[in-house]
Amino acid sequence: MSHPELLPPDTAATGGRLEAPVGPKVFRAVITVAIIVPAIWSAVGLEVSIDRLLTAPGDVWRIVRQMNPDLSSEAIQRALPKVMESVFIAWVGTMIGAFFSFPLAFFAAKNVTPPSVNTGIRQLLNGIRAVPELVLAIFLIPGTGLGAWTGTLALGLHSIGTLGKLSSEVIEGIDEGPVEAVASAGGGHIARMRFAVVPQVMPTIVAYWLYRFEINIRASAVLGVVGAGGIGAELVAQLRFRQFDRAGTVLFLTILTVLIIDTISARVRRRIISGHAEPGPVAKLQKANNPQRALAFVGMAIAIAFVVFIIIQLEAPPV
Repeated sequence: MSHPELLPPDTAATGGRLEAPVGPKVFRAVITVAIIVPAIWSAVGLEVSIDRLLTAPGDVWRIVRQMNPDLSSEAIQRALPKVMESVFIAWVGTMIGAFFSFPLAFFAAKNVTPPSVNTGIRQLLNGIRAVPELVLAIFLIPGTGLGAWTGTLALGLHSIGTLGKLSSEVIEGIDEGPVEAVASAGGGHIARMRFAVVPQVMPTIVAYWLYRFEINIRASAVLGVVGAGGIGAELVAQLRFRQFDRAGTVLFLTILTVLIIDTISARVRRRIISGHAEPGPVAKLQKANNPQRALAFVGMAIAIAFVVFIIIQLEAPPV
């Protein structure tokens, strides 16, 4: 039992119960208002009505039903090369971004360069990153023309800004112990970067490169809309002529390709960051129970059958 004379003045009047602080309540209320009010304002500005929200799912479903993929040899032979072109655009664009962003990241890091250097480089990266890939492609088309090279340059330039920013933050978060050890052994600035900084940051930076490659695959599909190569142009052409089954083929192959690359890239990124190999599919299959093994074998059979089907369709003469 509490004694009022032993309690602080602000709790004696409430019978020993501490009053909840007002600050957190006010903060939560302000945050709630800051989220809800702009959302309502945006909805009003976009003229989003309740009727449109209620009818939108039905309209979308009607279009989706018409996008039953056409898996004929002609449709696959026309769509698959464009899908692979998007992958090539994304890969080369990522390589351009990685090549130029790596040295720029060191110049932009605050802990390895003076403010007179890193301030300008950071603003340069911010400026590059502020321009979307689609806008960069539109600016480049008059000089490079329509095609895959324009999309590659647009993705490469934007990747420089993004990867440079992320890599510089990784460099700024290094452990200073190895740097001091190299310096105490007589190593200069280049030696400290080479033997103390680079080994620490490379696993994370390479993981960022792979992640950016995944993003560029999706972005390359959008760049085709403005004629910058890739699968986007084919998708727009099919939708323009209301050939929804062919558009479904393009979307199906694109989604399948992205899922495969994302799965492989995520596994590689985890391997690089963790530093040790994960159990392979065979090891996981050995540890699985019988129902899981049965499902795995069914999935592998379906995947193999689909790959064989695609190969046959690619080899078949167009109808």
